[in-house]
Amino acid sequence: MGQDQTKQQIEKGLQLYQSNQTEKALQVWMRVLEKTTDPAGRFRVLGCLITAHSEMGRYKDMLKFAVVQIDTARELEDPDYLMESYLNLARSNEKLCEFQKTISYCKTCLNMQGTTVSLQLNGQVSLSMGNAFLGLSIFQKALECFEKALRYAHNNDDKMLECRVCCSLGSFYTQIKDYEKALFFPCKAAELVNDYGKGWSLKYRAMSQYHMAVAYRKLGHLADAMECCEESMKIALQHGDRPLQALCLLCFADIHRSRADIQTAFPRYDSSMSIMTEIGNRLGQIQVLLGVAKCWVIQKELDKALEGIEKAQELAEGLGNKLGLLKLHCLCEGIYRTKGQQRELRDHVVKFHECVEEMELYCGMCGESIGEKNNQLQALPCSHFFHLKCLQTNGTRGCPNCRRSSMKPGFV
Repeated sequence: MGQDQTKQQIEKGLQLYQSNQTEKALQVWMRVLEKTTDPAGRFRVLGCLITAHSEMGRYKDMLKFAVVQIDTARELEDPDYLMESYLNLARSNEKLCEFQKTISYCKTCLNMQGTTVSLQLNGQVSLSMGNAFLGLSIFQKALECFEKALRYAHNNDDKMLECRVCCSLGSFYTQIKDYEKALFFPCKAAELVNDYGKGWSLKYRAMSQYHMAVAYRKLGHLADAMECCEESMKIALQHGDRPLQALCLLCFADIHRSRADIQTAFPRYDSSMSIMTEIGNRLGQIQVLLGVAKCWVIQKELDKALEGIEKAQELAEGLGNKLGLLKLHCLCEGIYRTKGQQRELRDHVVKFHECVEEMELYCGMCGESIGEKNNQLQALPCSHFFHLKCLQTNGTRGCPNCRRSSMKPGFV
């Protein structure tokens, strides 16, 4: 299969894919992969297969195609192709929650000296790296990467990238409990979809609606949360987007738990867990287990809650997800206090504070911890963040966290 026929068949696959005939599209692309004699066409069809498998949640297959794409890029001896293939390898690892590998491949991308095409990819690399740092609960570096990605998006007038970064910032601020910003950024993403997204995939709309739903639930606006989540789920079902279906089911379950409707929450957690396990989203599995444990606590079934917490703790330790561990220690604290088991209670209090210290989850001005309750936060240019009220009261005469770091003694 020569260059022209390859191009023709790839386009045919894209048309099928865009009209939701995913399996037919995959068959066309796999045939191209087997028969093409054109290396550049082979590279492009691998890109199509990587994107399709990512959206379907077939992350192991996505990784497999990304590895083949790197070999093809080396064959082509083109730095732009090589950078794109390493970005796809980073993204595959990000989806599989292999965050250290993601960061390592992203750094490889950023060290490559390509042409202007590569410079346009730098924003996507920074976004993937930010998502990985967020998965590891390294908040300052995550914010640094997201802000860098946003600068690339603005400089290149890349509205799609801006939309994706806004959704990630929504997730970032949800985790550190500034719920106003957690809602602001996905609303901004939804605005971008409305203003510029006529020819975009519907997944951008679905993604922004899902992040809005999460923020609305955290703010206690449960009817708004339900409406946004239903909108997102509708698109996810139409497009066979398994990862997003799992997230929406988790959000539905959390909404029902917030309404104290535990019996409706449980089956949705189960369905979400089943998809999360199938696709390999271990970060999502931790969130499901946390939600289920909270349901058992509401029902005063404390031993059942502890069983789920144990599983979640194993996953969080394996991933290096410190925020997950902090939440689990916090939940255990409440359970052991109720059970009157002082030794276990003390143990979890100590571990909770160790997590707070390790993640620097406290305001460098007032010393209070960040992320315990909804608080408006403000980041300084160094990406350290503080309570907005503290910055307004004390002004910004440099960053106290950076000042403290520079005063730490060095070791020869």
